[in-house]
Amino acid sequence: MRIQMDFAEYIRKFDDHTAKYIPNRADWTPSDKAVYGPQRYFDLDHEEANDLRYKAVRYQLNRHFQSNRTYRTYCEELDFDPMSIRSADDLDNVPVVSSDFFKSYPSGRDFALWLANIYTGELPRVHIKSKEPSADEVIKSFNDAGMAVAYSSGTSGRHTFIPRDMRAFFSNEYALSKGAITMFYPRWGPDMRSFLLMPNPFKTNLFAGRLGTVMYDIMKDVVVSLDQEVTTETVRQSMAKGDNLVSKITKYVVSRTTQKSVDRIVHWIGERAKDGSRIALVGVPFMLHYVLKELKEKGRSYDLGDRSMVLTGGGWKAHENERIPEKNFRKDVEELLGIHPEHCLDMYGMVEGNGWMLQCPEGHHFHIPTNYLHPMVLDDENKNIGYGKYGRFAFLDGSMGSYPGFVVTNDKVKMLEHCPYCDRPGPVLEPEIARIPGKEVRGCGEEMRRMMAADVGGE
Repeated sequence: MRIQMDFAEYIRKFDDHTAKYIPNRADWTPSDKAVYGPQRYFDLDHEEANDLRYKAVRYQLNRHFQSNRTYRTYCEELDFDPMSIRSADDLDNVPVVSSDFFKSYPSGRDFALWLANIYTGELPRVHIKSKEPSADEVIKSFNDAGMAVAYSSGTSGRHTFIPRDMRAFFSNEYALSKGAITMFYPRWGPDMRSFLLMPNPFKTNLFAGRLGTVMYDIMKDVVVSLDQEVTTETVRQSMAKGDNLVSKITKYVVSRTTQKSVDRIVHWIGERAKDGSRIALVGVPFMLHYVLKELKEKGRSYDLGDRSMVLTGGGWKAHENERIPEKNFRKDVEELLGIHPEHCLDMYGMVEGNGWMLQCPEGHHFHIPTNYLHPMVLDDENKNIGYGKYGRFAFLDGSMGSYPGFVVTNDKVKMLEHCPYCDRPGPVLEPEIARIPGKEVRGCGEEMRRMMAADVGGE
């Protein structure tokens, strides 16, 4: 019988296993204090969260205005003076950048210059050998120099590129995993075994894949769905709508891998059911949807119960026009795996920032880490419309030092001042998040879904 540890000890154990992600406390900036300081991201009182968030955003705003010529020029065009931000009440006035900006890049060596111009601060020395380098060659050159450049893409096939340095990447990994284990308290433990329903994070720069890096530090062992190199070209060819030969071959190879992955996951779950391991299934929901479908067809079910948890993220489309209803998904997880709905949570985030919103077990609303993330819902005039109305989600990421993490997205959301299901303070997003009409479907899992859907009843 497991003895439940108190939350403070739970977080101390987590911090022990993520020590390499945490900067030396003597060197903490206001942003570091906001990310690494609070034990509970989602239980801070309003005043404490406001103070941490304001100081973190104000610190980064000053840095980006002073050291990022691109953002400073943008602010000057809007007649914006950072000195006008004097309290948390002023944060809505900080200029935000459209998420579309991060896909407005040139090719070749000019792409490298574009990344350098977005980056805030001094880049490491980057060596690019080719005269006409591909996007993957440019990314590799930056990352070989100590960066963590990653990308995502949507249905258009046009990538979004983000130039994080390792400090920003570590902050992202820490914030994501701490938010997750907080909502799963007391379920997480370093003795858990995990199946990562994503590519091997060490064989890709796809953001959805790189996110899994921290799993290797907080879990006993990790198995991945796709253990092969995934490049921008792999993604582009697998998402292409045309019938050229390279695209057909790429889709065929990836889809064969997908079915093998489903079979491996089914087998792995069966083995874990036998040996009694505590397990975590983490990744895009459509992949687990395929696994559940396979179990149904084979007439199998397991009772993994209180020793397991499921964390999904990246979008709820199974096929091109088929959305997986979340309640039905959680019902299937409970019926086929014996994992209760309160132990099956989703997260919402994006490549442009380090802000990860986690569902609460009680009502599956997305709780916002307001210790470092300032959320806004904007109308068509980019004015904050506050709570209770649908609009475009925007945020000021007080943790992001590599580039201006002040972004307006193409996601349609409704924000509530408090969760209607639990007593955690702070704002939440309703679970139904959609794309603004006319904008491409995109997310951590969209490129994975399109890559891997063909062989399992997909497009």
